Parts: sequence; structure tokens; C-alpha cells
Amino acid sequence: MRGLDGKVAIVPGGATKIGVAVVEAFREKGVKVVIADINVDAGKALIGEGVAFVEADLRSDDDIERLVETTKDRFGRVDFLVNVAATYLDNGAESTRSEWLEALDVNLIGSVMLMQAAREELKANKGAIVNFGSISSRVAQTGRWLYPVSKAAILQLTRNQAMDLASDGIRVNAVSPGWTWSNIMDELTAGNREKTDTVGADFHLLPRVGDPEEVAAAIMFLCSDEASFITGTDIRVDGGYSTMGPERAEPAIPRLMD
Repeated sequence: MRGLDGKVAIVPGGATKIGVAVVEAFREKGVKVVIADINVDAGKALIGEGVAFVEADLRSDDDIERLVETTKDRFGRVDFLVNVAATYLDNGAESTRSEWLEALDVNLIGSVMLMQAAREELKANKGAIVNFGSISSRVAQTGRWLYPVSKAAILQLTRNQAMDLASDGIRVNAVSPGWTWSNIMDELTAGNREKTDTVGADFHLLPRVGDPEEVAAAIMFLCSDEASFITGTDIRVDGGYSTMGPERAEPAIPRLMD
């Protein structure tokens, strides 16, 4: 893809399964990457040629400023922000005020503070931002309030950022993954990908969960010059989840006739 080689990306949440796939995809395209994460061991394990790690918590403005300055000092510029970092903290209707504030701080506000800190660099380089929405932003899910609400807010944030940063030459888009083989899926199934695919098959037109690399591929496109006239939009990397709706991928009429 055009316009990636020699650029520099910051990837908060880059030590997660999806984040690692994004980092690897960038590296293969010749993009230097700074991973920002609170998981120090996982982050440091990814350090290599063209890949650096900064321990950073998106709830801390000082950490965010240090992250941007370290990136500039190490690689000389900032071209892309890919906001993978998220918390799955969610107790639905029982979520406390502090839990709401933490979820919004990590999932939403941290990315805004990072944009503010990196804005001049992104403007100078006509850069791009990719936010992470989710299929959860479009449907009600039993027992889940904080995560879906924060992800819905991210999609509106993406539209607002795209409008107000266009004059700076900064493009802003989002990806909304469906069920993807991620840290949370790995933890919930004790590493059982086959089980995850079996359960996920009922909820996707393509009967499985997505691979992290498939999400990363959409991000590479949005950051590249191939997407030079695309801003303010959301790519649903969801295997048809949001298309299916309540009908599911099976005929309903025969069930009425049984």
C-alpha cells in the first residue's frame, strides 16, 4: 500500500492480540511503531527493529505527553495513531460511578488526550487516526452497558474529529470488529479457538470469529494513501454480524412449521 513506508505510528494497546497484529502489519509495511501499554512484560517482548515500547496509561496526561515526546525523540515524527487500548470493565446496570468514569477514561477520553498531544505532529505530516469502535456500539447486549456505550461514543467522536481535523489534513476513521480472537476471547475460553469459532458461528454470516490480522489489514488500508479521500467513516470488520440482525443465518419459516 502506498504512503506507509518510512512513517511512524503510536499504538496504545499494542501488547494485546489485536494490537500485536497491528504492530506486525505496520512493521511489514516499513512503518516504525511505538507500542504504549500498561502490560510491561508483553510490551517489552515486542521490542525489535523499528519497534519501541513505552509503559503508558491513557488515564495519565503525563504518560501521554511522555509517549508522544519519546516517539518524536526516537523516530523523529508521528504519522498515525491507532487506538486499540480498551477496558472490558462492565457490570451492566450495577456499574458504579467510578466504573463508568474508568471505562470512559480508558476507552474514550484517553484517545482524545493523545490526539491533542500529537496534533501538531499529525498536522505537519498529514497523518491519520484510526479509532476502535465495535459491533457492540450498534446493538443492545445483555448485561453490558459500559463497553457498548463507550464504543458508540467513539463512533460519534470519530465523526467529530474527522470534521474538525480535516482543515489540518488529518484523516480520522474507525474500525468496528465483530467477535475477534482477542485477549478476552482467549481468557474466556482458556485458549480454545475452536470453541470460540463454534459459538461465534451463530452470530456471523461468515461462520467463525475474526483473526486479529483481518482487523489489522483494514487499519493498514485506512492509514495508507489508498484511503486518501476517506475520513469520518467506520469499516465493520465483523464477518456480517451487523448485517445479519435478529434473523440469524437460518430460515425462520421452517421453524414455524415444525
